[in-house]
Amino acid sequence: MIEGVIVLIGVSGSGKSTIASALVEKTGAKFVDGDFLHPRANVLKMAAGHPLNDEDRAPWLDRLNDAIFAMNRLGGASVVVCSALKKAYRDRLRNGNPGLRFVYLKGDKDLILERMQARKGHFFKPHLLDSQFAALEEPGEDETDVVTVSTDRSAESVTEQIIQKLGRGTD
Repeated sequence: MIEGVIVLIGVSGSGKSTIASALVEKTGAKFVDGDFLHPRANVLKMAAGHPLNDEDRAPWLDRLNDAIFAMNRLGGASVVVCSALKKAYRDRLRNGNPGLRFVYLKGDKDLILERMQARKGHFFKPHLLDSQFAALEEPGEDETDVVTVSTDRSAESVTEQIIQKLGRGTD
């Protein structure tokens, strides 16, 4: 079973919230959706169809880092959803949070776009997906705390694969 804080990362529409919900249901983990920690200005900027830059993301990442710290102190399993597209963002989340693990939900751009166009009520606009893929720095071999899982299958299958990989501690 999973323990500690797990951060689900990937571009918008990769299934982070769906998989987080499934993980919480299967494991009883606590949950924080990083989207809820965006400053108002970020939400309004994205809702207006403009991508965020590194300066926009800085206060958001600091809020997430603090949330991860708090969840770690509570103990048990926790799941956090955060795009963390760049290594520098992941490093910022790691800062002061030993034992943090990431699950990169890797997906095909066409499939993700199809999923995004089908969802309702999310502030992120599908045409911003290009900016997400442009900013994405896929985790490298030096990021040994990252497990990569393909999102080209059912949410149940992806969830089971995550539990298996994290439970045995391998990619």
